[in-house]
Formats: sequence, C-alpha cells, structure tokens
Amino acid sequence: MSAKISVMISEEEIDKRVRELAAQISEDYAGESVHLICILKGSVMFTVDLAKRITVPVTLDFMKCSSYGDSTKSSGIVRIDKDTDESLEGKNVIVIEDIIDSGNTLYYLLEVLAQRNPKSLKLCTLLSKPDRRVKEVKVDYTGFIIEDNFVVGYGLDYAQKYRNLPYVGIVEDLDE
Repeated sequence: MSAKISVMISEEEIDKRVRELAAQISEDYAGESVHLICILKGSVMFTVDLAKRITVPVTLDFMKCSSYGDSTKSSGIVRIDKDTDESLEGKNVIVIEDIIDSGNTLYYLLEVLAQRNPKSLKLCTLLSKPDRRVKEVKVDYTGFIIEDNFVVGYGLDYAQKYRNLPYVGIVEDLDE
C-alpha cells in the first residue's frame, strides 16, 4: 500500500499552534493542575508536545476508543477499548483528541466522562472538520479547522501507517 500525500499543515505550523494552545491552557488553569486524557493512538504526539509546553502541573491518562477500524469513514459505532487508570473525580480534565470528524466518538465519550464527576471537563483537538459533524460537541481548544479531506501524519493514520510523518498531509491517491 502506498499513497500520494501532500503537506497540508507543516511541522512548523503545528509547533507554533501547539505552543499557543499550551499557553492558553496554562492561562486558563493558572494556580491549578490539569489531567490530560490522551485518546490513543492518534493523539499521542499532540498530547506529548502539548503537555511539555503547559506550565501548570499536568497528569496524564490514556483511553482508546474506536469507530474507524481500517476504513477512511467512521462506522458510527463507538467502542472503549481502554479506559482511564485513574479516578477523574474533582480533577480539571482535558480530553486530547487528534481529529474531530463526525463528533460521534467524542459525544459519547464526553457523556461517559462527565458521569465521573470531574471538577471541569474540556475538549482539545488538533484538527476539527465541522462540515462532517453529525453530533455537536463543544470544542474548547482547537488547533486547526480543516476541510473534509482524509489526512494523515502527526499521529493520524491510515491502517496504522503514516503516523510518524512530522506534518499533517492530505491523502490524495491511495493504492491498496
């Protein structure tokens, strides 16, 4: 399998935006701490880069949810494959996602997490595709709003490939 991929958001643009988001989160939570929930696997790179730049105390946890499988379109069925390890009660929780497409996964996930009594619950995404939204979710921190293209890189994949690209690219041609 090979693909033609064109750069959509450069490594430098991503770094600049991650620094801006970290500064905003640090300001919003001045004097407090934040508990980041990294949604595996796609948001690992984004979460790590963001966490390194947040200046308030940070704790990390991980969840794995799926609604894609090996397809380029969401199936609409959400599964929690790995849940958090720590209690969220009384914590300032920020869910970190790589991309919000239909909103189905995050809508479901935020409902589940809200029942765990966090002090606050916010959502941060690297990429948002509002034109594809089926379920409306409130996104508190957005890296980039993009059009409806299939993208890979900086953690985002196609069938587990291309996550290691240091930029976000548009998949233009896919030979399977």
